[in-house]
Amino acid sequence: MELRYYFTYAAVFIFLQLFLYSFTRTLGWFFNLSITKRKALTLISYLVVNAIFLLQLARVISAFRSVALLLAFLLFAFLASIFTAFCYHLMRKKKSHWLRIAYPFILFGSLGLGVYNAYVPKVIHQTIILDKPLDKPLRIGVASDFHLGKLFGGKQLDKLAEIFNQENVDLILLPGDIMDDNVQAYIAENMRPHLAKLKAPLGVYATLGNHDFFGQQELITKEIEAAGIKVLWDQAVEIGNQFTIIGRNDHLYKKRPTTAELLQNVNTQKPVFLMDHRPDEIEIHSTLPIDLQVSGHTHRGQIFPANIVTYLMYRLDYGYEKIGNGHFVVTSGYGFWGIPLRLGSQSEVWILEVKGK
Repeated sequence: MELRYYFTYAAVFIFLQLFLYSFTRTLGWFFNLSITKRKALTLISYLVVNAIFLLQLARVISAFRSVALLLAFLLFAFLASIFTAFCYHLMRKKKSHWLRIAYPFILFGSLGLGVYNAYVPKVIHQTIILDKPLDKPLRIGVASDFHLGKLFGGKQLDKLAEIFNQENVDLILLPGDIMDDNVQAYIAENMRPHLAKLKAPLGVYATLGNHDFFGQQELITKEIEAAGIKVLWDQAVEIGNQFTIIGRNDHLYKKRPTTAELLQNVNTQKPVFLMDHRPDEIEIHSTLPIDLQVSGHTHRGQIFPANIVTYLMYRLDYGYEKIGNGHFVVTSGYGFWGIPLRLGSQSEVWILEVKGK
């Protein structure tokens, strides 16, 4: 296992202790427990939660989603506790009984908002003016990071198809993480007819993300293409003698060529659109004849404060920016990873109005 994973697990474990401390302190205050009962609650909570976390980490038990949900709940509780404590001191400890009434509404209200943000997408419109000629304006629909699985499937795909149809898109680009590691739930819940509803006059193109490369990449490709979507495996395809689309595999695919190598046989006098799941080579791509790159992967952190981490990790972790020679779009994704919660981010679809000079 890579060293960075050890640091990640260590950081999660440390934050877990902080969240547990805050949660037990808040419960003691909320129920007005005696010191003895507070100590007992703290001891039991630490023993049980840490045991579950460590057993999952050692893979003695298989409860990843449950552990992730527990961590998320404790994070939301921690944030609610901070807000409540701030109000408590702001009120100078007067009428604190109202805060006891308000606390569960703050906590479960934020959880409800998190579920809403995960399942109700917003539509973002962005106009892009290229430095190259284009026969006519293009309306491109972009959605990434579906993570199709038990918690996100046919209903959400139907909604996405409805959005693209209403927006009258000419082309659809899906830059990675179509499946959530495998195709078991996708097949079991017969999602293919729903995915096949994604249609556009100039076609629907996808590339594979890191979660599509956990051992079932060939089967995932087969299932996606059976729904009428072309998966670009480090390939370039010219559309109607107007522009070229390049699709890069995630860098988990060790044999993937560089973007510069993929450009060698491409007519760069015409617009070039790149799908690259991770936005980790934007500075390199900004020096290449790439007119538009669409990426996902970051989820914009998905749950605050992880968006601070992604902001520090990437040149562009979210949104649109013109950098160097190209235009770059990083979406927070249409779905979610792990658990159906988003805070500080929202599921979304981008509609790009692309025009030539």
